Amino acid sequence: MPLVKIEGVSRQYKSGQVKVDALKEIDLTVETGDFVSIMGPSGSGKSTLLNIIGGLDRPSAGVYELAGKRVEKLSDGKLADIRNQFIGFVFQGFHLLPNLDAQANVELPLIYRGIGRAERRRRSTAALEAVGLGDRRHHTPSQLSGGEQQRVAIARSLVGEPKMILADEPTGALDSRTGEKIMNIFHKLNTEQGLTIVQVTHEEAIAQHGQRIVRVLDGRIENEEILEKGINGEMLEVNG
Repeated sequence: MPLVKIEGVSRQYKSGQVKVDALKEIDLTVETGDFVSIMGPSGSGKSTLLNIIGGLDRPSAGVYELAGKRVEKLSDGKLADIRNQFIGFVFQGFHLLPNLDAQANVELPLIYRGIGRAERRRRSTAALEAVGLGDRRHHTPSQLSGGEQQRVAIARSLVGEPKMILADEPTGALDSRTGEKIMNIFHKLNTEQGLTIVQVTHEEAIAQHGQRIVRVLDGRIENEEILEKGINGEMLEVNG
């Protein structure tokens, strides 16, 4: 059973009296353990697609199943419960609270779930260690580099033990070297922990870290490419 199954999904917005088709009859499947990169120019619909996958937006038409459950018509409360259970989010902006240290920022989602202090500390410490920041957990965002702040944001997305991470331009605010480090963390989470990752990026080099590239243009999936490792460890592109 796919983790994500989208069939015939469209999304329309109104801009004044004009209807804008952000997505047009999208079909997409993401299996458990996949690492998918969604690419496309500005306005192509890639972020709208990610928002629908994450339950932050709803399709105007079509079917969306998450872990076998149809979610496109759930109430806001039930949709929020599904998000909290299955999905962690990483954004281009780190969205850390400046007056809290790294550990407290990571613990925030657990506070909203009503999880006790001792368990919050255990999980947040483990999440920060998973991204290589165990020794920086008492530093505030102003004491951390951009790359370290994004790692805190990744730890925050992990602390709820999600089935899938959704990342919207996760390296967009970082230099290329730091971006590669973030991708190495994603790769490790995917290959060693089996975590499903779907990311939106406009950078070809970042997209190449995934197993599959989904290219979106004018609200439609233009093509998909499967990436496989060759015998020398480099990525081989296989058009799908």
